[in-house]
Amino acid sequence: MNAVFERISTSFHAQGLMQTLGASLLSVQPGEVQIALPYQKALSQQHGFLHAGAVSSVVDSAAGYAALTVAAQGYEVVTAEFKINLMRPAIGERFVAIGKVVNAGKLLTVCSGEVLAYGADAAVPPKVVALLQATIVNVKY
Repeated sequence: MNAVFERISTSFHAQGLMQTLGASLLSVQPGEVQIALPYQKALSQQHGFLHAGAVSSVVDSAAGYAALTVAAQGYEVVTAEFKINLMRPAIGERFVAIGKVVNAGKLLTVCSGEVLAYGADAAVPPKVVALLQATIVNVKY
């Protein structure tokens, strides 16, 4: 297990919200992290779609962890702000949030994110349900 993956995995598994949502770490690469979230009725809104709060939470975490993959040792990250576009209802059996570093500075990292919805039919390509842009702050610990 490489050091970057171990760093992200340890932090991810310490997050109570990701555990509560049933999210899992799917992929960790320098500058990119993917988080999977299965559909659960408990995370739905009144029409049965995955709630925007769940969508926002997993893509915010994916972007933050993407930033952490490039942060210097001794630093952690926190989100300073994000903007999310909810492109369509989050309908699917599972969702994948992908966070990517756009620009990493000494103090601030700008990340993008998207959430893909996958249905039951593997032959049907996933649909983008949300796009995010975030500013992540490196914090010395």
